[in-house]
Amino acid sequence: MSFTRTEANSINAALNYGYSLILSAFNREIVANGYITQLGLYHDNMFNHFNLASDLMEPFRPIIDFEVSIMKPQSFESDEKRQMQMQLQREVMINGRRETLINSIKIYCKSIFDAIEQQDLCRIRFFEYEL
Repeated sequence: MSFTRTEANSINAALNYGYSLILSAFNREIVANGYITQLGLYHDNMFNHFNLASDLMEPFRPIIDFEVSIMKPQSFESDEKRQMQMQLQREVMINGRRETLINSIKIYCKSIFDAIEQQDLCRIRFFEYEL
């Protein structure tokens, strides 16, 4: 109950770093698929150049949250950054196969864009991850 995201501490630094890693991966996929990162669905801040990635990454945030809760970092330096980077290689299930998190982001984004283009929500592929 005493935790706040506004406090400057190692836990928030780890969360911010982890979120920035997945945000970057989403931005790459958005651009690679020919979409504009600034136009979001829920996020619509004119100063956020990554509104769409901010929207699409939401289901992936718990992976970062869980890792940081396990780490309980007392500091946030090179070792902790490497540990957060390794989350992109963590395996999850998506579309009936084991994939790395970075690959699942690619599959998930493509499925979202296919669903939009074909107006068929059944095309969206979500990952499965046991916390």
